[in-house]
Amino acid sequence: MSRAHQPPLVTGISPNEGTSWTKVTIRGENLGTGPADLVGLSICGHNCLLTAEWMSASKIVCHVGPAKDDKGEIIVSTKSGGHGTSTVSFKLLKAEKIGILDQSAVWVDEMNYYDMRTDRNKGISPLSLRPSNPLGIDVDKGKVPLKDLEAMFPGVSGDFTSENFSATWYLIENHSVTSFDQLRMAASNLKKQATRKNEGSLAYVKGGLSTFFEAQDALAAIHQRLESDGTEKVEGSMTQRLENVLNRASDTADTLFQEVLGRKDKADSTRNALNVLQRFKFLFNLPLNIERNIHKGDYDVVINDYEKAKSLFGNTEVPVFKKVYAEVETRIGALRSLLLDKLLETPSTLHDQKRYIRYLSDLHAPGDPAWQCIYAQHKWILGLMQNCKEEFINDQRVGLGAIALNLEGDPRPSALSRIRDTASLKRGCSLRTPRPSTWRYETPQQVQFVEKLSDVVIGQLPNFWKLWISYVNGSLFSETGEKSGQVEKSKKNARQRQNDFKKMIEEVTHRLVKLVRGALLPSTLTELELRLYGGWESKTELTGPWLTQVIHTVRIIFEALVALEIPNDLLQVIQDLLLELRHHCLLVTLHHTAEDVKRLAEKEDWVVDNEGITSLPAQFEQCMVQMLQSLKEPMETKPGEVNILQLDQAQDQASELCVDIMRVFVSCLEQLSNKTDGDINTSHISVDLASPDPFSGLQEDFCATPEQRLLIILSNCQYLEKHTFLNMAEHFEKHGFTGTDKITQVSVHAVKELDESLFDAYIERKSDPIVGSLEPGIYAGYFDWRDCSTPTGFDVIMELPSFQGVRNYLKEALVNIITVHAEVFTVSKELVPRVLTRIVDGVAEEMSRLMQCVSSFSMNGAIQARLEINALRDVVASYLSSESHANFKQALEALPQLHSGADQNTSVISGRERVNGVDLFYQQTGKGDHAVLLLPGALAVCGPVTGSAQTDFGPQLKSLSKDRFTVIGWDPRGYGNSRPPERDFPLDFFERDAKDAVDLMQALRFPRFSLLGWSDGGITALIAAARNPSLVNKMVVWGSNAYVSPQDVKIYNAIRDVSQWSERMRRPMEEVYGAELFIKTWEGWVDGIGQFAQRPEGSICMELLPQISCPSLIIHGEKDPMVPSFHPQYLLKHIKGSRLHLMPEGKHNLHLRFAAKFNKLVEDFLIQ
Repeated sequence: MSRAHQPPLVTGISPNEGTSWTKVTIRGENLGTGPADLVGLSICGHNCLLTAEWMSASKIVCHVGPAKDDKGEIIVSTKSGGHGTSTVSFKLLKAEKIGILDQSAVWVDEMNYYDMRTDRNKGISPLSLRPSNPLGIDVDKGKVPLKDLEAMFPGVSGDFTSENFSATWYLIENHSVTSFDQLRMAASNLKKQATRKNEGSLAYVKGGLSTFFEAQDALAAIHQRLESDGTEKVEGSMTQRLENVLNRASDTADTLFQEVLGRKDKADSTRNALNVLQRFKFLFNLPLNIERNIHKGDYDVVINDYEKAKSLFGNTEVPVFKKVYAEVETRIGALRSLLLDKLLETPSTLHDQKRYIRYLSDLHAPGDPAWQCIYAQHKWILGLMQNCKEEFINDQRVGLGAIALNLEGDPRPSALSRIRDTASLKRGCSLRTPRPSTWRYETPQQVQFVEKLSDVVIGQLPNFWKLWISYVNGSLFSETGEKSGQVEKSKKNARQRQNDFKKMIEEVTHRLVKLVRGALLPSTLTELELRLYGGWESKTELTGPWLTQVIHTVRIIFEALVALEIPNDLLQVIQDLLLELRHHCLLVTLHHTAEDVKRLAEKEDWVVDNEGITSLPAQFEQCMVQMLQSLKEPMETKPGEVNILQLDQAQDQASELCVDIMRVFVSCLEQLSNKTDGDINTSHISVDLASPDPFSGLQEDFCATPEQRLLIILSNCQYLEKHTFLNMAEHFEKHGFTGTDKITQVSVHAVKELDESLFDAYIERKSDPIVGSLEPGIYAGYFDWRDCSTPTGFDVIMELPSFQGVRNYLKEALVNIITVHAEVFTVSKELVPRVLTRIVDGVAEEMSRLMQCVSSFSMNGAIQARLEINALRDVVASYLSSESHANFKQALEALPQLHSGADQNTSVISGRERVNGVDLFYQQTGKGDHAVLLLPGALAVCGPVTGSAQTDFGPQLKSLSKDRFTVIGWDPRGYGNSRPPERDFPLDFFERDAKDAVDLMQALRFPRFSLLGWSDGGITALIAAARNPSLVNKMVVWGSNAYVSPQDVKIYNAIRDVSQWSERMRRPMEEVYGAELFIKTWEGWVDGIGQFAQRPEGSICMELLPQISCPSLIIHGEKDPMVPSFHPQYLLKHIKGSRLHLMPEGKHNLHLRFAAKFNKLVEDFLIQ
């Protein structure tokens, strides 16, 4: 299709609004080929063809008619292109309602309008134009809320100037209570108004018809005349004459009116200029008025004046107006910058922030000022928090009571003052070193920092959150119709930036948490985070009460943020911090309590009550109760918090630390027991003089001896076990602690171990001298059981003892036992049976051993021994145990029957045999077919030395069945009677002893034999059995090991110094070897056995164990201090077919202490 046939397209109209009969210029494309081609032109639905003047194919000039529509399209129709379209519209204004702010093609008078924002009468705004009363009746507004109307009529409006006008909305809003008659009258008024509009347009047409007819008649006459005269322009023709007449008329008119019209134009110009200045003085004075009002802070006036000027002159083409308006825009731009600076200025109140945001919105400031304010506030809060930390970190003043970091303009009291009103730092009666009187006011800097951080967060974050809420709900702007667009825009922006704001809150809460962690929990931060939020390394560690105060402060922060209805997921990080702070407070408090308990040893005054208890257990219980009370607040579970004591990790750690505290106190008791008189400032032990028991205490000026201190501690241990620990379990359960059973069990076990250790120590101090004096006392003056005079005071028939025939050694032993009784009774009556029973056990055991080691008795010797044993047993009858009963019985059974004299079957043959270049001493007894070789331990002997009855195997030589066995005991080279040579310890000394033992049995003509090896003798037996499987029948070993472990080396080094041995253990060895040779030989043995630790795996004979093929019995005493339990287990695992028998109460010398049980066990094994 050619261009001529394309439809018309209107792309522009100037002006784009005006009253009826406003002259407009229409521009576009394909607007016709000429005036005759233009067949239609409508503006806002009104036909304007009568006034149209076709200028070109792109321009038409016409006058707007009285259209019905307020706003509509411009449609052009041509013969060539048909009905056209429009991309622009024209707004028809009512002449009687045009105000000074409206753009118009005609001049109109200004009218007053009502400013709804400032309640002042001004020129009416185009946004406020309303027909005063379109229905012509009184407006009677009802009470229907605007929100309900919006919900009932979505997408429409009650504003009848809107394109989406709803008549129903308008009637409900303005005439909900109007009567039906009034509404009928309103309908009549609307009809009349419509009729008047239609009649007015028709009258205009009718009034101009006569003019149109006269013009048509004149034109018709001229046309007829021209046709008769012809159309040529010749001299004398009508056309020529008419032209001449017209030219003369024009010249005459120009001559007549040129001067008049010139003066008139000049006057009109002057008058117009004056009128313009007068009429538009508002515009010309506006820049100065803006400046003045800005200085006065009257921003509302400035904004209203600017809106008026913008409506009137925003699109003006008049140069002078454009110049002045440009100056107004410059001033308004400066005002925008000023208001934005004030908006972003910190600190600021929420009221001021809202005010500045509204101003900037009214001034159409670029961007989103509300969001800029939120962003600036966010950065300022973060900066405050970081600066708070830096100020505390950089402050180097020592002993500073408080740091002044008050926020500008913040009148609130500090968090510290709030907390001190509600919480107390009192922990109770602390057991630490007394602090100065100013201690309570010397708040640690970390605590001050957290409280100042609380001031920042509680003081600023609520306003920050409220600003965001106002941004979300649009309350930053007025809720009037004028602001509805801004409100919707604000809500839309808030929805788009909701995630950004959430990240801001997260950043603030995370910054708060990390700053607190950097001050109190630096170990929970990464290295990078420590550089940013740490820096407190040089500060002192906070104690439990200060941590409790910090927890209180953080809880205040959390509660303040919860009150703002901030979502819980944003506050979870603070809950996590609280959980870790409470956990940390729990652990720190328990650690510090352990330190307090450790210092209790300094407070022991050794003052005992009637039960033998000092104040130490009560002080310990008081300390623990105070600790639990101090944990009450941090362990309390607030709403939303987790019960810290129900977490598995916290339970385990708390239980372990509580157990550690109990162990610390037990160690405290142990420490007191180990201190010497010089280490303890011993005070006088007090006596309750009012007590009826004269033995309930010591004399007033009597100082506690080490033995008495042991007894006092033992008494305290019993009280702890029976009372204190049970009370503590109740306190723990009351305060929500779990695992109290474990705490109690471990505590009781620890105190029992200490009790047993201290009891053994006391018994060793008291029993060893008594037991050790028996053997020297028995053999004093070269006493011999085989050559003894007749005792006095003993009824041979009735076997009734009398002290007339008892020798002095026994009387001395009884006096010593009585002395112990008095000492124990003075401290604690409850300890007397326990102590005396144990001492009697030792005495009975020693008497049994000594009697079994006697090779033979004469008749008188047997009577004397029976007399002394019975006398001793009767005196201590109140403190006899089953063990001491058995030992006394064994002692009596070792004596020959009085009617038969000595038992010849108990005779022991002694001799020497040359073996491998050394004369080896041996003893032999019994006549059985089963030969048994006894192999002694280090430095021990099997035979008597210088008349002494001390042997390593006395009960075995004496009591093993003589009918079934032939028992041979020997002294290895360098030991006992097999000297010379002196004993040495090369790396193969066990191999050497094993060869000597086997060769000795061969020399004595025993082709096969069994081995009983104790300690080192057991190692020798292992090697002998492995090297000679065809010679060994069976093997029994106890107290032996196949390798040396690091733990063994520690045990050996611990017993190297023989001066630390008890006299009971040391004296027999000194009698055999002499003091100097004993020390030399023993140190040689320690070095010799220790050298095996340098071999692979510390092996002595590990590689030989699989070669042992004989039946083997391994016996182990579970209380053996020399051989740990893993050694017999190793032997059991690596010796084929071996058996392990455990003796719960057995120690290293179990074959002596439990001789009868041991002998029975061995005999049963050997005869199987």
